[in-house]
Parts: sequence; structure tokens; C-alpha cells
Amino acid sequence: MTSPDLVPLPPTPGRILDAQLHLLDRQVLDHDGVPVTTVDDLELSGPDIGAEIPQGTPAPLLDALLTGPVLGTRIFGGRPPQSRLIRIPWKDVADVGVVVRLGVGGEGLDASWVERWVRDKIIARIPGGRHDPR
Repeated sequence: MTSPDLVPLPPTPGRILDAQLHLLDRQVLDHDGVPVTTVDDLELSGPDIGAEIPQGTPAPLLDALLTGPVLGTRIFGGRPPQSRLIRIPWKDVADVGVVVRLGVGGEGLDASWVERWVRDKIIARIPGGRHDPR
């Protein structure tokens, strides 16, 4: 049963995503399926925090996926400084599903340095770690 006071929302172009369900903590793969990073936070454009939001104001838009050293802040609380977070522009995202797929290669992204370091310094030293398991 619906309330007569509720007005149905107008149709929205594009896809509506639940940030916590569809984006946060998702693996990010480049266009070749190579792991790049995981999504730690989001950068939104829209009303300033704490500002009065008049009725009819458009919803915030997603500008970028953020990744970086957040493990310590998840354990102890707080937020890492903005300067420590790496941005992946939303325009580089090709698909959102079980993983977030990018439409660009991961080698040129700053976000993939951890994956590259682990691959080159740790995994490559394990016997058989240099061949592709596919």
C-alpha cells in the first residue's frame, strides 16, 4: 500500500548504483582482465558537506574511484589524507559487475603499483609464479 503523500521519482537516465553494494571493496580489473586494485572510497560532486540542500537539487554524481593505504584507518579509524588517495576517473570505468572493469590498461595507472610490486617481487620468486595459469 502506498501513501498518497509520496510522489514517484522521475525516471533517471543511466544506471543507479548502490555504492556500498556495487562499488566499495570491489576488485578493479584493467581492459585485459589484469587486477589493478580495489575500490576503497568514492569521490562525488554535488552539495558541500553540511550545506543546506534545497528540494529539487540533483543527486551527486560519481567523479572517481579512490584507492590507497586505508587498512590502518579501517582498523584504527579516521581517514587517510586526500593526497595519499589515488584517483581512477569514472570515465575510465567500462563495466560494473562482480568486479569493476576499466576501459584502459592498468600498467599506466598509479593505482596498480602495489599489484605490480607484489607480482614482480613476491609471486615471481615462487616456483612456477612467472607463467600465466590460463
